[in-house]
Amino acid sequence: MTERKTGAMGEHASAFDDTEVDGLAARLEGEVFSPEDPEYDDVRTVWNGMIDRHPGLIARCASANDVFEAVRFARDRGLEVAVRGAGHHIAGNAVCEGGFLIDLSPMKTVQVDPKARTARVAAGATLADMDGATQRHGLATPLGVNSTTGVAGLTLGGGFGWLSRMHGLTVDNLAAAEVITADGERLRASEDENPDLFWALRGGSGNFGVVTSFKYRLHDVGPEVLSGLIVHPFDDAREVLERYREFADDAPDRVNPWFVLRKAPPLPFLSEEVHGRMILILPVFVAGDMESGKPLVKPLRAIGKPIADVVGPHPYTGWQQAFDPLLTPGARNYWKSHNFPALEDGALDAIVNYAGRLPSDQTEIFVARMGGAMNRKPVDATAYPHRDAEYLMNVHTRWEDTGEDDDCVGWAREFFDTMAGYATGGVYVNFMPTDETERVKAAYGPNYDRLAELKHRFDPDNFFHLNQNIAPNANG
Repeated sequence: MTERKTGAMGEHASAFDDTEVDGLAARLEGEVFSPEDPEYDDVRTVWNGMIDRHPGLIARCASANDVFEAVRFARDRGLEVAVRGAGHHIAGNAVCEGGFLIDLSPMKTVQVDPKARTARVAAGATLADMDGATQRHGLATPLGVNSTTGVAGLTLGGGFGWLSRMHGLTVDNLAAAEVITADGERLRASEDENPDLFWALRGGSGNFGVVTSFKYRLHDVGPEVLSGLIVHPFDDAREVLERYREFADDAPDRVNPWFVLRKAPPLPFLSEEVHGRMILILPVFVAGDMESGKPLVKPLRAIGKPIADVVGPHPYTGWQQAFDPLLTPGARNYWKSHNFPALEDGALDAIVNYAGRLPSDQTEIFVARMGGAMNRKPVDATAYPHRDAEYLMNVHTRWEDTGEDDDCVGWAREFFDTMAGYATGGVYVNFMPTDETERVKAAYGPNYDRLAELKHRFDPDNFFHLNQNIAPNANG
């Protein structure tokens, strides 16, 4: 049991009845926050600094039972609900204006069964929480590339990272999930129990309920892996990318090469004269045995005249956190993303052209190598449909000053429009900003109609609508 916190009245004072709020607080193991509480601003803040919303009430849940109580509280009162895992999604759907925020972030338990090679992960855990627990046993599952990302949001959108060409998407490694639906029912979803719901959760975003825990299959990984960065001068970018493409197109599944174009951060292995200048970075990761992996990346390392090459043995957990300093919370962020069936010459030309005029020092263009195990599943195997993507581009437009909003957003949209002719038309749901509601059907692709039918079955009133939303439709 917890007591409701109190504090000075603020600009966004709660409109909720004190008796109701106190009653909710008494039923929770976690805490309840109102706008009057001193901790309120810290609790409501999400990763993207462009998102500044003020829920009328926040339930910070410590258990699945807390989530059940919070969902029932909101449903009984007809409240608008946002659900937060780690609050990392670019669109900021983890927080609402004036409604009720169900915050799962204290629920960080990770239980690993090394014999069964599985992990049960609570919905507030981050990638760092999960990787830290599984790597104690030399195990891991495919996750993302920024360790502060929440496991829940990543998984519900599909999830991909360094292990995905070898072992598939995060959802391809999901074995089961515990779900609280809009009507307060507690369900277990797996291939054998509520299989339709399980299918929908694997890529259908947060449309079908609050997942309180996930069960994953694990693979032998690390604790050291062959990985690292190869850095080239920007003047050589077009030529290097053409040779990168030749390498990446033929790379075996265990090799995952990406590329990033940005201004050089102050990395210790780069000379000071390079800091702040445009560079091309080739991050590469090799799954499995390091010694047999070295010859596989030798051709990539032989391209051009790099100014730095730090490919070698690294702790897997360290590699998973390597990009964290570039994605710290609080900055203003706007993303645009495309999937590509191939990297055409015109696409490479456009990428280099727009990289040459980045609108801010923190902006970067990254292109991930997809394919491999990710694309060997049928399109309808999971709700995530993009089994035709060989490359994925995400434009990380990132800046600090609100006065730069128009220039940064405008550059990203113009670049996005230029690249559309080379793209599949699909988009990864986890990379969609808040203004891309017209792309929702593209995010779910040919699986949209089935998802709409399942949405009608599990959430006919669209109670969970603060997401990349699927409208309920009994006829699909």
